[in-house]
Parts: sequence; structure tokens; C-alpha cells
Amino acid sequence: MKHQSKPIFIISRFLVFVLLFTHSTISVVKAQEVEDERDFDYVEGSKKGPAYWGEIKKEWAACKHGGMQSPIDLPGKSFQILPSLVELKRTYKPSNATLKNRGHDIKLEWAGNAGSIEISGIQYFLKQSHWHSPSEHSINGKRYDMELHMVYQSMDPKVESNTAVVGVLYQIGRPDAFLSKLARDIASMTDKKTERSIGVIDPAEIVELDGKNYYRYIGSLTIPPCTEGVIWIMSKQLGTVSREQIDLLRLSVYDYAEMNARPLQPLNRRMIRLYFQKPKIINYN
Repeated sequence: MKHQSKPIFIISRFLVFVLLFTHSTISVVKAQEVEDERDFDYVEGSKKGPAYWGEIKKEWAACKHGGMQSPIDLPGKSFQILPSLVELKRTYKPSNATLKNRGHDIKLEWAGNAGSIEISGIQYFLKQSHWHSPSEHSINGKRYDMELHMVYQSMDPKVESNTAVVGVLYQIGRPDAFLSKLARDIASMTDKKTERSIGVIDPAEIVELDGKNYYRYIGSLTIPPCTEGVIWIMSKQLGTVSREQIDLLRLSVYDYAEMNARPLQPLNRRMIRLYFQKPKIINYN
């Protein structure tokens, strides 16, 4: 599987970019992941690899110089425990969705209001999900087989962190039901930067987390421009995925992103909080 570069009409791309983003708020643009980029890759030793992301474009400087970068290793003991503080509130709505091969990953994007999560009284609305393999975050130094990112944004101009990401780690086991549903469409996009409408998708079908046991910290986007100030919520509950599903995700993207996990970043004394609820003890005597 090899991808051949095609001519790029820079002027046309620039005009489209201006038309799409002229009316967007500044805060949203700052936390926007790049789309359809070949200016970066994940190849070890490549001049476009993660070690050089911060040098490729001045807008990506945070990738090299930022002090709150993601992903990180989630330690087993050195975190602040907040027992029974708050259960993550989630509300989802079935909405039309588009599946897109961005070259560096497979993304599922919802149109309209597909639901939201509430963090500290602020609503963050679901925008898209995508997958990384192997996982980007680790726990006690262990990386898992896949990681799901659910990306949310708040349009409140007073919010300092306008982007939140819910992450779930997966290990090899039974097939993930949601990926099984998308398998045929993903397979049809192999090695092609393309997108297709796949109809109404209910985000609740994605097993994110139980909402009661999760890590939380402040980090960044894990691809350029590596914007910081992102609220990360990482589930302590592991999902399962089959080896065949991981192979499908890897074969569908381009060669430079078959293993699309950014290396771990320094914690730099950031606080990692663990939210959990103790199980109820029932006395039958």
C-alpha cells in the first residue's frame, strides 16, 4: 500500500480555508486539529515526524516548546484522588454523521447537535471522534492497543478551555461493536482521502466510559498544532477491540500513519486528578 502525492492547488485551498473560517470564533480556531495534512507524519527518523512537528510551521511551535503537551503517562499512585466528587454528565442525540479518511486517521464527524457533556457547569458539544493505534496515553508505562478520542467544544467565549477530549483505551479482545458497524465503510476508504455520509449515528452507541471513574488533566491536542488548554478526561474503564479491527484502521490510512500515536510528553508537575465512586455496600442482615 503506497500513496502517491498529487498536485495541490495552493491558491484554491487558501480561498476555501478563508471562506470556511471567516465567521468562526477565534477560540474555536485555536483548538482546531489540522485536516488533510501531509506536512507531518509518524515515521521514526522522519524530518516530518513528531520530534520535528514544532519546527515545520511557526503555528505549530507548541509541539516543541509547550509545557502542557499530550499524551502523558497516567501514574497509578501519584495523583490527587477526588472520591465521589462528580459523575460526568452526558446527553447524546442521534444525528447525521460523515466518515472521513484524513490520511493520518479515520474521523467520524457529526452535523448539528449530537449531544454534549457538562464539565464544571459548562456544556461542551460533541463534534467528532477518531482512533489512534497503538494508544497515545499509557497507564503506569503500559500502552494499550487502541485509543478512542471523542472531541467536544464549548462556544462560550468566557471559557478558558474551549476544547475537551474524552479518551478510552482498548486492549485486544472481543470486537468493538461500534467499529464493527463502520467496518464496511472504513474498508471502502482504504488509502483514499475521501469522505462519505453514513446517515444517522447515535453517539451513545460508542462505549466511552461509565462516567464515574476517570482521570482528568489539562493538556493539548496530540496532533499539530498541539494547542494547549485542552481538558482531558481519560476513562479508567478499558474497552476491547479485535486484532482485525486494528488492522483495518491501520490499513485504511496512509503508510506514514499506520501507527499514529504521538510519543509520551513530560508531565511537568501537572496535577492529574482521579474521579471515582466507591461501590455501594449492601448489608443483607
